[in-house]
Amino acid sequence: MLKAIVRLLARILFRLRVEGPIPERAPERLIVIANHQSFLDGLLIQMCLPFDLTWVVHSTIAAQPLFGFLLRAVDHVVVDAASPLAMKAMVHVIESGKPVAIFPEGRITVTGSLMKVYDGLAFLAARTGAKLLPVHIEGAVYSIFKRPIPPIPHMWRPNVTLTFFPMETLEMPEGRTGKERRRKASDHIRRGLEEMSFASQKPTTIFDAFLEAVELYGRDAEIIEDIKFEPTTYKGLLRGALALGRLTSRFTAEGEITGVMMPNAAPTAMLLLGMFASKRVPAMINFTSGVEGMRNAIQVARIKTIFTSRVFLEKAKLTDKVAQLEGVTIHCLEDLRPQFTLLDKLWLILIAMRNPKEVMQPCKPDDPAVVLFTSGSEGKPKGVVLSHRNILANVNQGRAMVEFSNRDKFLTALPLFHSFGLTAGLLIPLITGARVFLYPSPLHYRMVPEMAYDRDCTVIFGTPTFLGHYAKHAHPYDFYRIRYAVTGAEKLSENVRQAWFDKFGIRLMEGYGVTECAPIIAINSPMNLKKGSVGRIVPGLEYKLEPVEGIPHGGILHVRGPNVMLGYLLHDKPGELRPPSSLFGPGWYATGDVVDIDADGFVTILARIKRFAKVAGEMVSLEVVEQIAQAVSPDKAHAATAISSERRGETILLFTEDPNLKREHLLAVARRDGHAEVAVARSVSYLQKLPRLGSGKIDYLLLRQIAQERSA
Repeated sequence: MLKAIVRLLARILFRLRVEGPIPERAPERLIVIANHQSFLDGLLIQMCLPFDLTWVVHSTIAAQPLFGFLLRAVDHVVVDAASPLAMKAMVHVIESGKPVAIFPEGRITVTGSLMKVYDGLAFLAARTGAKLLPVHIEGAVYSIFKRPIPPIPHMWRPNVTLTFFPMETLEMPEGRTGKERRRKASDHIRRGLEEMSFASQKPTTIFDAFLEAVELYGRDAEIIEDIKFEPTTYKGLLRGALALGRLTSRFTAEGEITGVMMPNAAPTAMLLLGMFASKRVPAMINFTSGVEGMRNAIQVARIKTIFTSRVFLEKAKLTDKVAQLEGVTIHCLEDLRPQFTLLDKLWLILIAMRNPKEVMQPCKPDDPAVVLFTSGSEGKPKGVVLSHRNILANVNQGRAMVEFSNRDKFLTALPLFHSFGLTAGLLIPLITGARVFLYPSPLHYRMVPEMAYDRDCTVIFGTPTFLGHYAKHAHPYDFYRIRYAVTGAEKLSENVRQAWFDKFGIRLMEGYGVTECAPIIAINSPMNLKKGSVGRIVPGLEYKLEPVEGIPHGGILHVRGPNVMLGYLLHDKPGELRPPSSLFGPGWYATGDVVDIDADGFVTILARIKRFAKVAGEMVSLEVVEQIAQAVSPDKAHAATAISSERRGETILLFTEDPNLKREHLLAVARRDGHAEVAVARSVSYLQKLPRLGSGKIDYLLLRQIAQERSA
């Protein structure tokens, strides 16, 4: 009777959907584990199973009046997760054969994401050898039965999905002490919860995901702001997207790759969303790459039309450069506005804004969504074609590991033609309801910290180079609201890490990604952070290591998963998609990075395989060469490259912004730190400023050319 009542209530209160294999009977020892989103989670799971469960409830939860009343209807055991005696009692319950259900987090989420996992509850599964039945609950956090903590929105009839996963067994982890084994068991459970969180997300398109966010957080919620300091709501963003989608579709064909040359500003977000809605594929052109770089992008992607802004071209001093681009038609958004007629306005108000799904072009998750271009730091840039599935998978992979919500405000200064800036800096906040402040350039080292302070931002992204400059110029209170400072794209130096901790009290979270993976491959999180590593591989991404001769540990990282690109657009065959493939087969992508992965799953980047030099028969990492220079002169930038040598195979040259750096200084530090002399640059050259790309990375291709010229 209770199950019948609960089923009736579930139909009334939720739009409930149950998926996955539900066991018909319980094995001899069974533990059901699930994330915890609302007071009704236990009843929802129980009504789906044909056998009764004994619920393990944390003492603080059981003490709450409402929860205590609901517990009277089910078999339960109240425990204190920190008590060894409670854990022993639970072992006896499980070994008695009763199916047991546990919320490993021990409490209902107050963030909308996963909370911490208690070691004791996770250790039960390994200690008893019981089967685990994982269940993921999605959507209940938006019901009226959630913990009443703002600003998580609530709905009267939210979509709630219970996803059951196949049963598994957790083996007892290896460890020298019981504490270490409990920690590893807890890590395994948390990793499983993250995997479930990601796997339960359904494939969709970017514009559909945006519309879901609009419905959830409300059209009147402020979402985006730029240097005009005029906040735009979801309604304004949707209206602009629909209008620009209608206008731009008049000059392009369905599925056409279309150039976008725009700054970090609200109209850029509108333009991109409009193109997604009208089934056009924006190609994000790197306007900092010069005329030749833009010509390469146009050629490789066969771009015929580019949308830009006249005001932007004038302020960025790009008008003359754009005039040199042949074979393309340039449309400025300012010129399109008069073409939006009265009929278009009536369509927008009476039809499109009321039923945006009805007016968008039908699109599939695996259709191309965007074309980005690799940095070209080590060769000619390539076009990377990412699908809607690729990008949204990466958004959900990041959200499964790091908690973002509509209480956050992102500061995005990384350009949107950079994959990190597009996915993490724009799409994650748009989909999670977090506000985003778009700043036009990461190079304004004094203004970016000031904007973080003035706009009360809680999340900031940047390369180590940019973050290092921000630390030098910022006031100690500028980043007072920052919860997450995430860095990637190049090696994070200890000096920058320490500067942020000493001056702002902030731990930098280092991550790792490549454009071809949309871009996040691994990331540290507040729950799992290891100094010197780039974090753990994101959920849903397989990996293999290819051994490298001469490198004793680790290997070249190959990955396969839903966030790996559809393929490349290359210069030898412009416009032709070349799917990813590696020595492990089709679908695998070789990152070219040599990494080491420890027993806990943390990834350490050793170097790019292209950034190794073979000197006198020995493999030498150019990053080690740079680290030696950094140890001698920590406040200056250094970059190493290698050129061919008849006598030694290759010769290493170091370029530095320190005019006083000498080779004898490098030799002294190398001997002190135990580095072989072969890891010391053969020569040291002073450059007033190292060449950099628009993303902040060092332009190693140009450096190699300079080295060859100087050698000659």
